[in-house]
Amino acid sequence: MSEIPAAATLVLLRDGDAGAIEVLLLQRPDRGSFAGGWVFPGGRVEPADAVHAEGDDQVAARQAAVRETEEETGLVVPPAALVPLAHWTPPQGLATPFITWFFVAEATEGEVRLQQAEAVASQWIKPADALKRHGAGQMRLFPPTWITLDSLLAYPTVDAALAAIGRREPRRYATKQDEERRLVRWEGDEGYEGAADTDEGPRHRLLMHTLPWRLEWR
Repeated sequence: MSEIPAAATLVLLRDGDAGAIEVLLLQRPDRGSFAGGWVFPGGRVEPADAVHAEGDDQVAARQAAVRETEEETGLVVPPAALVPLAHWTPPQGLATPFITWFFVAEATEGEVRLQQAEAVASQWIKPADALKRHGAGQMRLFPPTWITLDSLLAYPTVDAALAAIGRREPRRYATKQDEERRLVRWEGDEGYEGAADTDEGPRHRLLMHTLPWRLEWR
């Protein structure tokens, strides 16, 4: 089996109105990876990103996140400003799997200028509003984006988000998918290794059989 390629994603944050942060989401074209979905800027880690990384995959991913964000949006963010948020390993069976680092950073000033081959629309939006639109069937999201948006609900400001995220280790999500039941699981879920579910067992899963999606984490 060939090695799964690496990718990087940058969650740009800015302070919005009424005590809520906003994130930048891009809509992908109706083709390729994440077709028609709303995602954060990002893409594949290229060999040039790893030239000065000395074998550190997070350093290479940081460079890729900055480069891809500039290419897709025209926004330039210093690599040192990125705070590691999460590390995602995809479930088996995806047509185009990537092991992906997610970073967060405060957005720099500037107008978003889309690279049309990569994104057909963009918007700054509060995480809660994006989740509501997804739950109403008005915005296509994928599990890593949904989970990231949900994780940002607790933070009223960019400073609060960056401080809290910077104090902890990046969360690691090695995803296992149950297509029949329309859910995904992560380590810690009682069914992660194939055990049968019980009423009181631990849950680390996202239920996707109906909208709105529901996260169970106990």
